Amino acid sequence: MSTLPQATPPGPTPPGRAAPPAGARPTPAAVAAADRGAIRVADRVVAKIAAQAAREALAGNSGTPPHATVTVHHDIARVRVSIELDYPSDLAAQCAAVRSRVVRRVEEYANMSVPEVDVDIEHLHSSRGRTGAGRDRRLL
Repeated sequence: MSTLPQATPPGPTPPGRAAPPAGARPTPAAVAAADRGAIRVADRVVAKIAAQAAREALAGNSGTPPHATVTVHHDIARVRVSIELDYPSDLAAQCAAVRSRVVRRVEEYANMSVPEVDVDIEHLHSSRGRTGAGRDRRLL
């Protein structure tokens, strides 16, 4: 029966800490954070974060929930959000609110920079159309 060689902890033992026994494996605290591995956040997770952020920015707006698509390259996310808005309203202000909320949330939750957020307005919902005065009129 053969035994595999055990790794020895790198570097000197910190003050106030007992030295590990010879041949012991290094503890996670003894391995530098950069050497422990990496975290990769999937594109679809970033897209869900962006869609939720857009939903928060448009609170109270009717229509279908926002949909987001994301392209991630290293730690840079490019986001496209499709939304529906009520009309008449300040469309530019609502798009700006969506952009800023998406940038903040993706940077905060996924630790990625977001240089670009494209907002596509897929549909406008007329307030007149909801009351029934616009579309349901018939000509005699």
